[in-house]
Amino acid sequence: MIWMILLAAFGLLFYFVLAKKPDAAAKPAGGRRGAGGAVTATVVTAQRGDIGVYLSAIGTVTPVYTDSLTSQVTGLITRVNYKEGQLVRKGQSLIQIDPRAYQANLMTAQGALQRDQNLLAEAQMDLKRYQDAWARNAIQKQTLDDQEKLVLQDEGTVKDDEGTVAYDKVQVGFCNIDSPISGRVGLRLVDPGNVVTSGGATTLAVITQLQPITVIFTIPEDNIGEVEAQLRHGAKLNVEAYDRTDQTRIATGVLSSIDNQIDTATGTVKLRATFDNKNNVLFPNEFVNTKLQVTTLRNATLIPLSAVQHNGDQAYVFVVQNGVAKMTNVKTGVADGLTTSVTGIQPGDVLANSSFEKIQDGSKISISKKPLPGTTTESTAP
Repeated sequence: MIWMILLAAFGLLFYFVLAKKPDAAAKPAGGRRGAGGAVTATVVTAQRGDIGVYLSAIGTVTPVYTDSLTSQVTGLITRVNYKEGQLVRKGQSLIQIDPRAYQANLMTAQGALQRDQNLLAEAQMDLKRYQDAWARNAIQKQTLDDQEKLVLQDEGTVKDDEGTVAYDKVQVGFCNIDSPISGRVGLRLVDPGNVVTSGGATTLAVITQLQPITVIFTIPEDNIGEVEAQLRHGAKLNVEAYDRTDQTRIATGVLSSIDNQIDTATGTVKLRATFDNKNNVLFPNEFVNTKLQVTTLRNATLIPLSAVQHNGDQAYVFVVQNGVAKMTNVKTGVADGLTTSVTGIQPGDVLANSSFEKIQDGSKISISKKPLPGTTTESTAP
């Protein structure tokens, strides 16, 4: 009985396997084949349009100005007037150094100046009296000459005092360290109570300008000629900055300058692009991917890159005409993102854009209204 039950079970299993096999064979593999052996595929239409010609490179975000502030006087820090990472404006007070010793020196210099100014005034009055007396032949010429030289000496002394006062005023001004530019201040480097020295190497604060900001990148020396040609004709060349993945555009700026020398080690030249950076999306010393638009190709035939297939060095597409795929060789040109320019087909041609593992020259095509799994959703070239 056990053997009879086992044989019956294997017979039923064999029957179900045979019953399911025809259904599986009738089902199109991966959903790619429709009725009559046609390959189901999405299509795109070649468009006529303009496409930019770009030079891509890796760039570094570089502030226009970066100021490292140091002390010009020796003294005790009494106040730090900024917060870490704060946006500051030009002329804003950042650090206060005890000014009392320098104010005392200034007062002493001002006193000496006041004294010597009065001595000069007295000598000038005496000179006027001597001149009147000489006019009446009441004194000797030597007395008048001596007084004239005494006035000149007092004038020199007053000038020396004025210089001392001006210098001491500058020293007092150095006690209040203001921001020389508008930008963002970095982390706090000194605290109240620290003593700083004149001409020391201690950095008190670092400020970087954020608006505008620049990106420095390089291009091959072979491309310098076409860039220079555009600039000579007054062209305004745009530069786009992308994130590390080279997928998201961060900002758009303008090429502002070209370096005056080629790096012989790399065969490249440095360029600087300026960005307004209104949203502060570009951060100093950040690495970005740059695209310099050298020119624009007009009236080109544009298709998605996904529609182009390759056989070695030869590129080709499948042109769909009357429901039949025709393999057509093309030559790719300028590419921008997911779009490329091609020659060999005409604008308006309908191209297969999926199921390339099933399509052959002369295959029947069943156009899918919905994108197939794993294929691009782009239906037309931009």
